[in-house]
Parts: sequence; C-alpha cells; structure tokens
Amino acid sequence: MTRNIYLLVTGLLLATVLFLSCSIKKQSDTTAKKILVFTKTAGFHHSSIPQGTEAVKLICRENGLKVKVTDNSDDFTKDSLAVYSAVIFLNTTGDVLNNSQQEAFEHYIKYSGGFAGIHSAADTEPDWSWYIRLVGAKFAGHPNNPNVLKAVIDITDTHFPAAKGLPLRWERTDEWYNYSDISADIKVIATLDESTYSGGTNGKNHPIAWYHSFEGGRAFYTGGGHTEASYSEPLFLKHLTEGIKYAAGIGTAASK
Repeated sequence: MTRNIYLLVTGLLLATVLFLSCSIKKQSDTTAKKILVFTKTAGFHHSSIPQGTEAVKLICRENGLKVKVTDNSDDFTKDSLAVYSAVIFLNTTGDVLNNSQQEAFEHYIKYSGGFAGIHSAADTEPDWSWYIRLVGAKFAGHPNNPNVLKAVIDITDTHFPAAKGLPLRWERTDEWYNYSDISADIKVIATLDESTYSGGTNGKNHPIAWYHSFEGGRAFYTGGGHTEASYSEPLFLKHLTEGIKYAAGIGTAASK
C-alpha cells in the first residue's frame, strides 16, 4: 500500500512539473515583445520607407521581437497599442493622427510605452507640442541642392548602446536636419560637426541622435535614415538596432 501511494504521489508530482513547464513555455511564447512600425505620411513621402521597413523587420527577427508594419492610424487605440513594447515612427511626416488617436498614444507612453523616431519622425505632427517633447526636437529645415551630403558625426556618449562601438568621428552620407524646440531633457549621444558640410544652422550644439525618459515611457531618436543606402550600412543598422532595443525595454540601456 505504501509503495502504491509513493508511486501515485511521484506520478502526480511529475505530471505537475510537466504541466507547469509547458505552461511557462506557452506563456513566454505568447508574451514575446511586439513592435509596431508606423509609416504613414501626410507630407513628403520618403522612397527609403520600404528599405527601412525591411531593415527593422530583420532587426526585430534577430532580437526575438514580433513586428507589425502599418500606415493605418486606426491602429492607434488604447487597446491596440497596449500589446506593443515600442512604436517606431519610420519616416512619418505631417499630421498623421487625429485627436482620439493622439490621446491613445499619450496614454500608451504614460503607461511605460516605448518610442523610436527615425529621421522625419521629427517632421511629424508639427503642431502637437506633446509629441514634439516626446521626440525631443522639431524639424527646422535641411540643406538644399543637394539635400544629401557627407558629414562627420561626433559621438558624445560612448556608453549608451546605440553609440557604443561607433567611430568617435563617424563620417557618413545622409540628409541632415536642423532642429528647433530642442528639449533640455534629452540625453544626446551624437552631434553633427557643421564645419564638415554646408547648411547647418544649430551651431556647435547640433544634436543628431538622443534618448530620454518621458512621462513614464522611453524615447529614442536618430536623425539618420533619409537615404535608401542607410538601411544597408552596418554601422547605422547597429546604431538603429540598439535604439530600438532601448525603446522596447531590452537590455541595460532601458533602465537609464
């Protein structure tokens, strides 16, 4: 009788362990971090959006992130945004969200949401002061004829992952933005050396990539990403990968 009870108890314990193991695995599979990539434009439409989309998809796959790409602003509701660890504005432009969608996005950020802005994310919602503070600055113009120029980026924070390992004097070609409404709260990781190209108007303090905590959430922005070639540059992709990971709350940088 004692042996039978022992076997029964042992069997029940094994069954419980197996059940819990399967439950934990199923839970981890269904709670994988998700990223929303938003590409709607109501102004200039960048030809590099398809290349940027594919690059972000690859970044997400390589980092175990699920991804949805949309240009539909109807995806901005409190319930739909709640499933995402980060929302990426990929070369969005102009007025892309209505009042209720803006309210839903504010709610998302305030409840620990993440944001990553790429290039013309700074040229989006120009009259929405909350969004400008989330991004950290506002597009104020760029060089003309040509718009795309070679310039040198100075890395100012070698510890933040999105800048760590990059050349301290990083020369690359892109369309360089000038900014207004620059927030005093952003943590700048890279600046533009205006002496290396024509058309800069921010002077010695010309931020081009930064991050910050904002109203309960996390925000990362990079001014690069205008050109199609950007999304095949290994160093820019490294920079972008770490910025997205920060926005999604992955790694040590997310705690900053």
